[in-house]
Amino acid sequence: MPTERERFLRLMNGVLDAMRHEAMFVGATLHADPENDTRFLLHETWQSHEDVLSVQLARPYREEWHAALPDLLAAERKISIWQPLRSDLSV
Repeated sequence: MPTERERFLRLMNGVLDAMRHEAMFVGATLHADPENDTRFLLHETWQSHEDVLSVQLARPYREEWHAALPDLLAAERKISIWQPLRSDLSV
């Protein structure tokens, strides 16, 4: 929803700013679709999938974000778990 883009980003940035301090956090990248500035992809990497499900998703800093999702999302969000095969960084 274009009118909610700034609210979405404010809430998402708050979650990202908080979760980067978690012990099990490895990294996250928030992407914006270049053809639709209201479509986003968040790629998170954590040390433990179980920790994400049992601990991280219930963190208080996520409450406002989760509560706002019904108003912010134009369609149901899609969550998938991928297994990394390779990761490269510049040398």
